[in-house]
Amino acid sequence: MGSVATSRRAAGLILAVLAAAGGMVACSTSSGGGNDQGGAAQGGTFTVWDPYPQYDNGSDWVKLLDKCGAQAGVSVKRTGFDTSDLTNKVLLAAQQGNAPDVLVVDNPVVSTLAEGGILTTTAENKLDTSAIAPNLLAAGQRGGKTYGVPIGANTLALYYNKKVLAKAGVDIASVKDWTSLTAALQKVKAVGKKGITFSAIGTEEGSFQFLPWFWGSGANLTKLDSPEGVSAATLWTDWLKKGYAPNSVINNTQTTSWQEFAAGDYAFAENGTWQLANAKKAGLSYGIIPIPGRNGGTAPAPTGGEFVSIPVQKKTARYTTSQKLVTCLTSTDNSLTTTTTLSYVAPTTQVQAKQVAANPELKVWVEAVKAAKGRTSDDLGTKYPKISEPMWGAVQAGLSGAKSPQRAMADAQATAANATR
Repeated sequence: MGSVATSRRAAGLILAVLAAAGGMVACSTSSGGGNDQGGAAQGGTFTVWDPYPQYDNGSDWVKLLDKCGAQAGVSVKRTGFDTSDLTNKVLLAAQQGNAPDVLVVDNPVVSTLAEGGILTTTAENKLDTSAIAPNLLAAGQRGGKTYGVPIGANTLALYYNKKVLAKAGVDIASVKDWTSLTAALQKVKAVGKKGITFSAIGTEEGSFQFLPWFWGSGANLTKLDSPEGVSAATLWTDWLKKGYAPNSVINNTQTTSWQEFAAGDYAFAENGTWQLANAKKAGLSYGIIPIPGRNGGTAPAPTGGEFVSIPVQKKTARYTTSQKLVTCLTSTDNSLTTTTTLSYVAPTTQVQAKQVAANPELKVWVEAVKAAKGRTSDDLGTKYPKISEPMWGAVQAGLSGAKSPQRAMADAQATAANATR
């Protein structure tokens, strides 16, 4: 494994990390890493950094960390950071040879940290990933190697308002592809209601929400201006032109688009598992369906969620205990607690079945996660943020009318190709 001296490249990767760490989940100044706290494989204190500052010491998440530490015979010093702050601190700590023993990090960032020489592989530390769904594991893979274990996943689907659809005479069972969805939006507008809201903001959140339509067309991120990719941009642009979606989508975050839907006049909203509790609080008569592909079926939506990884350490004797901590956190016995606490879908079919048995409403989310895809999958790795930014810019240009969808996607492809050479 060697020293983290090879991670000096990490400083140059900070911008890539920030670009990749898109919207799907405040800040401590603690910086204690594993290297300066003794090298014994057993005993002592082991550090865990995570992107969950909202969970205090009384939460189920922190209790689980303490439990796993006790089982491994060590104390756990846990620090929760804001997502972007966490990745910056990991990069700097790795340069100083002071990375945490265990790191929980947003999945698009994994390949960037791996390229920087900051993470060990699951093979090196004998972490068992055999039960993990391959499409979820792919988000943490680069060059044929895996750099952590997914702790859970969230993704996107379509929420719908039953009362609005009933007024428009739309049977939700008829919505199976882009054509039938657009027909439903037309009927909704005809009765004076609003069609669909989503987030098309010029950030990673916009790309995150566009990807199900882009991938659902059959397009690939290496060719943004393919006929399929242009069809996805055209779909959104046409919805805006026809008044099926509001102009506000250009500036909407996932939070503000949800607020529009929660007001009760919209038929559909593209959003994630994290809004389930808010849907109940809003008192809406709602349902959920997977995002349809252009010609039917479930479109691949991007996976959100984190990986649990073991950063490179100077004192390699620490890896044995770090492996025990990661194994404990991701074990079948503990996964249900973890994913329930974090409002995630479990990464294994066994635990997914338990989740659906406890809450049948999660069935549609399990189906969506099974069809989901990592943004850095297809071995894109650190190329992804260099593709995502021109893509969200193209979507913005099409929606605003600054460019035709064809021209916008062609320009985006030229920019992405130049950036990823």
